[in-house]
Amino acid sequence: MKNLFIDIECYCERLLSDCGVYVYASDPSFEILLFGYSVDEGDVRVIDLAQGEKIPDEVFKALTDPSVTKIAHNANFERVCLSSFLGYPVGKYLPPEEWKCSMVAASYLGLPLSLEMLSKVLKLENAKMKEGKELIRYFCLPCKPTKSNSMRTRNRPIHNPEKWSKFVLYNKFDVLAELEIIKKIRPFPMPDFLWEEWYLDQRINDRGALVDLEFVKSAIAIDEIVSKELLERLKDLTKLENPNSVIQLKNWLESKGVNVTSLAKKDTMKLMSETESDLVKEALKLRLMTSKTSIRKYQAMFNAACSDGRARGCFQFAGSHTLRWSGRLIQFQNMRQNHIADIEGARALVKERNIEALEILYDDIPELLAMLIRTAIVPKEGCKFIVADFSAIECRVVAYIAGEEWVLDTFKENGDIYSATASKMFHKPVSKKSDPDARQRGKQATLSCSYGGSVGALRKMGALEFMKEEELAPLVKAWRETNPHIVRLWKDIEKAAKYAIKNKGSASTHGLTYAYRKGILFARLPSGRDMCYARPRVESDGQEERITYESLDITHHWARVDTFAGKLTENIVQAFARDVLASSMMRLRDYDIVMHIHDEVVIECPLGTSLGFICGEMGKSPSWCADLPLRADGYECMFYRKD
Repeated sequence: MKNLFIDIECYCERLLSDCGVYVYASDPSFEILLFGYSVDEGDVRVIDLAQGEKIPDEVFKALTDPSVTKIAHNANFERVCLSSFLGYPVGKYLPPEEWKCSMVAASYLGLPLSLEMLSKVLKLENAKMKEGKELIRYFCLPCKPTKSNSMRTRNRPIHNPEKWSKFVLYNKFDVLAELEIIKKIRPFPMPDFLWEEWYLDQRINDRGALVDLEFVKSAIAIDEIVSKELLERLKDLTKLENPNSVIQLKNWLESKGVNVTSLAKKDTMKLMSETESDLVKEALKLRLMTSKTSIRKYQAMFNAACSDGRARGCFQFAGSHTLRWSGRLIQFQNMRQNHIADIEGARALVKERNIEALEILYDDIPELLAMLIRTAIVPKEGCKFIVADFSAIECRVVAYIAGEEWVLDTFKENGDIYSATASKMFHKPVSKKSDPDARQRGKQATLSCSYGGSVGALRKMGALEFMKEEELAPLVKAWRETNPHIVRLWKDIEKAAKYAIKNKGSASTHGLTYAYRKGILFARLPSGRDMCYARPRVESDGQEERITYESLDITHHWARVDTFAGKLTENIVQAFARDVLASSMMRLRDYDIVMHIHDEVVIECPLGTSLGFICGEMGKSPSWCADLPLRADGYECMFYRKD
């Protein structure tokens, strides 16, 4: 036996989407119902564990045999669940190095993650059964006790043998679909070094990050009390039955002479600045305070924490076609920053549930709790966090690929890129101290215009908060004149991609190669791996050509989407930067990485570990871009925060 293909169906009283597989599999109610498998792509068998069948000895031994590769779709689920099935304690799991994941291998090719969607996209003969979701609800989740089901809280095979037979067939078809996926994507294997990165990703997910559960429970309790008080104040003020209702509050505001189109945060703050009514201002302020959703992250932390207090499974490898990681459960990627003078003092008051002191010291307790979310993640006893991140990584990478030498020279000299950009744009010396307004414009242009952005991008990035509308177009023009090689890069990348698609061939530019093969556009990156676009086309409306390809759209449906020169460039830069981060993480793999967020790595390490050494290792440029001027900065802390 060389390969063992596996798909399992489980029961648990916990909801998988709420707590993640690590908590799910360690819950006392967890059990594996069906074990579907194929040995070396042979016949598929389903072992009915729920009705007393046993896994054959050869297969059972293979689960822990390092010479047998275990393969599953979303292998993290099977690996963690089978670890629990085999009696592994919380925090100990089957080694990921013995596994492969068909979901990851498919996502490498720009294909969807879910087995159901992937079955449709690849037009599999053994597609996932349509009845699957209903069968999972019936057998894998607790049921509501009713008179008609004799007040039971769980459905077992005996309660509906016909459905159970379909469920067994469903499990078999999932293995068959998995086998068919492997055969279809086999001509385009994921490189070995990416599998090594996935193994590291799995180790990080297995390790998890320690949650200060006492702090989290206190934050949730305080929010519940304070939110109730604020809502009562808003009720008294407006006399509304439900002032949380957008429609009711809009009608109330309009009755006070306020024209309301939206109650989103920015729009509400704008209304507050424009109104002269103290009553309306107070109502809008209370609206902002009661509408904060960040408390959900505390609940997510509580739900995701295993019995040892560590939240696991928070990172999805290859979460997009650039192969950047995406977040799961807690979503570390979009946590609020903490701009609090005495963060330790605020944290201590929350932990003590000292609402009286918090009300005296802070105007907005929900806002305070939002800014303290990061601090709920702490190192284990005897350790500290070292947080290291790249300085302006995307700005460096786009200049490096384009050959914008003045930008690279600025970074080599450890200069301030925003001041340097403003100096070149406005033809005068600019620094943060001497001309902060000009520097801000240089920063705004750099962040908004690097990927083909124009006036609309500046507006979206908030430029109108300190600039006039008529100043936007000249700012775009000045930035583009200052960065001609980056502007050229956009056009050259799009030209190469179009040529490869039209001619079903290849074209190279700026150290990148686009190649079309069997319905996929491959963009070969300097790291040696590809970024992929599924089923690309060059389409024309008679006036303009555009590239389209198949991907998840903004509604998370698989659809044909457009792209353009700037977006192609952004994809390349973000994929390149992702590979730089992965290289640094591999270099630091002997340290306990607990989190990584875009361009940042968080390491849980002994108190004597050198910050300078960690930053030095992270800041080394990979061999495939040895002349990229890279820099990593960092700090130490006893709870996660922004420096």
